Parts: sequence; C-alpha cells; structure tokens
Amino acid sequence: MSASCCRQEHKFDGMSPVYMRVLWVVIAINATMFCIEMAAGVMAGSQALQADALDFLGDTLTYGLSLYVIGKSLRARTAAALFKGVTLALMGLWVFGDTLYAVLVLGVPRAEIMGLVGFLALAANLASVLLLLRFRNGEANVRSVWLCSRNDAIGNVAVILAASGVWASGTAWPDLVVAAAMAGLFLWSATLIILQAVREYRQRGELVAEGSS
Repeated sequence: MSASCCRQEHKFDGMSPVYMRVLWVVIAINATMFCIEMAAGVMAGSQALQADALDFLGDTLTYGLSLYVIGKSLRARTAAALFKGVTLALMGLWVFGDTLYAVLVLGVPRAEIMGLVGFLALAANLASVLLLLRFRNGEANVRSVWLCSRNDAIGNVAVILAASGVWASGTAWPDLVVAAAMAGLFLWSATLIILQAVREYRQRGELVAEGSS
C-alpha cells in the first residue's frame, strides 16, 4: 500500500439509505418549525424569532441541497459545501445586523413569547442533532449538516438566555449580545466548512494527478 493511500482517511459521504431517511426527517422538522416560529414571531412582533424562523427555512433548503448532491461528483459536493459555507457566513452577518436594527429602532421584544418559542425550537433542533450525531465526522457536505443543526441548538439556548435577560432588565440589549455571539459562531462554522471543502477537493486532485502519472 502506498504512502499516499495511508495518509488518506475515508470520510462518510452520505451514501447510506439510513442517512438519507434521517435527512428527510430533519428537513421535515425544520420546515415545520419555520412555519411555527415565523407565525409566532409576527404575532409577538419579535425580530429575533422571525430571524430564527428564517434560519430554519435556510436549513431546510440547505439540507435539501445536501440530499440532492449525495452520490454526485466531488466537484458538485464541494460546490454545495462551499455554497452552504458562504450562506452560513452571510446569515451570521444578517442576524447581527437585523438584531442591531431591532434593538436600536424597534424597541424591546416580548420576552415571554421569545422564551416559549425558544424552548420549542430548542427541542426541535436537539432532536435533529441527536439524529445526525453519528454522521458528524463525514466529509464537508455531510459535516456541514451536522454543524448547522448544532449551531441552531446552541442558538436556541442563547435566545432563551436572551429572553431571560430581556425580561429581567426590561431592555433589548441582551438580544444584541446574544446575536453577536451567534453571528460569531456562524462565521466560525462557515470558515470550517469552506476550508474542509477546499482541502478535500485539493486532496482529490492530488490523488488523481498521482494516479495519472
């Protein structure tokens, strides 16, 4: 066995009926929570809940893309992972900007609805995280799904803490602090996804070059 083969570690690429079924379940969970949380956000006048609802919608579309590229070429899977990484980074910037606007312009959100829906969203995302846990060390396209669900669960805890802070202080500033932390987490995860996708694509190119030489 060559040294180059020994250096390469095979990563799960999603080619499993079990993983595909799990992904369909996670897609259904996220689509349902988008509808519930968006309705609650509009009723409560909460920008944070509406932003989190859009996060659920983004995850639904992202997971659908992950499902579509399973079994496709490395180039297609890498492009999908890069797209998800860039989208996650843009989402982080958007969440921070939108929350800053809400804090400075729209006033204090309703903490009780934030907390209640935050707990419901947390339960949904924890279910997704547990379903995806065994696939967390796959290739970039698979790993990005795990990272998105993990980030969402962490974000839900942060929203609940923000709701507690808003209720205790009577101000919207806890929302801004939590949004900044969530935005940082999104940007960090986006960096990990993009770097892994580029690294896997380069490694594949090196193997092809070695095989043709």
